[in-house]
Amino acid sequence: MARTAASFLLIAGALAATVPAGLQAQDAPVQAPVASEAASSGALIDQKTLPTAIELKGPRPKADPSVLPPAATTLPEALSPLQAPPSLALPDKPSQVRIRELRPLTLAESEQLMEVNNPSLKAAASQVEQAKSALLAEISLWYPTVNLSANGLPQYLAADQYRNPDFSSTFNPSTGVPTSSPYTTSSQWTANFAAQVQWNLIDPKRVPRIAAARDNFERARDAYLIALRDRRLETAESYFDLQRADEQVRIGQQSVRASLVSLKDARARFQAGVATKLEVLEAETQLARDQQVLTNGIGFQNKTRRSLAGLLDLPQDVTPTAASPSQVIGVWQPSLQESIVAAYAFREELDQLILDISINNSNANAALAAVQPVLSLVNTFSTARFQGQTNVISPVDMDDYGWNANNTVGLNATWNIFDGGRARAEYRRNKQRAEESAFNFASTRDRIRVQVEESFYNLRTANQDIFTTSREVLSARESLRLARLRFQAGVTTQREVVDTQRDLTQAEVRYADAINTYNKSIAQLRRRTGLDQVKACQPQNLPATKPAEDDAYVVPIEPSPNRPACQAMASAAKG
Repeated sequence: MARTAASFLLIAGALAATVPAGLQAQDAPVQAPVASEAASSGALIDQKTLPTAIELKGPRPKADPSVLPPAATTLPEALSPLQAPPSLALPDKPSQVRIRELRPLTLAESEQLMEVNNPSLKAAASQVEQAKSALLAEISLWYPTVNLSANGLPQYLAADQYRNPDFSSTFNPSTGVPTSSPYTTSSQWTANFAAQVQWNLIDPKRVPRIAAARDNFERARDAYLIALRDRRLETAESYFDLQRADEQVRIGQQSVRASLVSLKDARARFQAGVATKLEVLEAETQLARDQQVLTNGIGFQNKTRRSLAGLLDLPQDVTPTAASPSQVIGVWQPSLQESIVAAYAFREELDQLILDISINNSNANAALAAVQPVLSLVNTFSTARFQGQTNVISPVDMDDYGWNANNTVGLNATWNIFDGGRARAEYRRNKQRAEESAFNFASTRDRIRVQVEESFYNLRTANQDIFTTSREVLSARESLRLARLRFQAGVTTQREVVDTQRDLTQAEVRYADAINTYNKSIAQLRRRTGLDQVKACQPQNLPATKPAEDDAYVVPIEPSPNRPACQAMASAAKG
């Protein structure tokens, strides 16, 4: 009894140390914004006096990669074997996808692997380079164009021609004999070359097209930052789920061991004649429930492991595991109002919508340029050379040659005066799309606030749940110990032991859920606000020696065979 009481005190101290003291200090400032909101609710703010996003961020905001740590580009030597397989790799044999290694990973290592391996993040980076290339293509409109053309470098002409002598020949008046032959031949080498330089001095669509391309480039950079934030959040949530799954497996194993002990005691009392068959059946029923908890935990653990492996794009034969147990990662320092304002300032989704307004306005101006004049400076140079003769009486003299060169400079103007109203209609359509982007900005702004508030309130709720569920775990654990002592003394029934054991399992599950929700909420606040103001928990003050365990509860769990479901149905039907 003394050893059991000492074990309980050590467990109580460990659970109390798991919940950081910073959370108690946070409880007052977390609820302080609610009081301040109530105190200041007497006078509402005139919403028309609020600054606009254009005033705060500018009409064409630029992406700022410095607002979050840059993504890793290389893996350290310890993680180099976990490099992602080639993008087009596709296994075609079962042995190629068989798991050969369970690799323990920390959260930091998981994030680093994601940043280097994740294919969707690589695709987002590729889209930035594509947008940059498109911008360079549009900037080329400021430069002149040079076109070269050649018709034969060289080309050879060989031809024979015959014409009716009555029409093609001339005759000697005195003799009547033709003086020229109706047969002519051609044999000539020619070379032609032309070069044209054109420079648009006035091009109304040039500036808006370059402006739209530049905004698209900034939008792609924002999209990459958004993808990086999202992938980091997904990695953190997946890792916390994996820790939660490991905790569920541990709880299931602990519950199965306790149920095996209860079943052993119930059978011993039944054989001694001091208990009924009902108590043995109750113990067997509780063992089946706990085995189901363990089975579900193992299944959830396998799914979360492979989900994390897919997110990290690990080799096909490697499965990650959590290197650290589930624990509180820290205390969120900013208040709710500070978190909301930070989200408005750092969320790239709002910058994207401002850029959409600018892009649509630029497209509207480009559409209107279709009915405006274009003035171009054109310089054309051409040269040709020939050697040989054409349409002469054979033989051809190949020593005959000649060449010429021409250069022209001029201004060309084009003006599409009437297009049936197409340009004006396209202008209105793009202006309307700019107005739609403004409406989408308001919708996204409201959604961002709801997301931040939801994560903040979930964090507050999980904060309280950690305290309540930790006390519940301690109480349920002590209740189970007392119930076992009462059952062994013969003053209670197996039903009380079964009920308290089930209460303990449920309390531990709720405690694990509270920590998982708390950690996820902090990860969401980091992603949704752009802030990283998380105060680390104080080190746990635990005893240097591990508390002694009762030998009665050290029970090996035999693996259960994977029986077909048909046999289970048949057994249940017979029962």
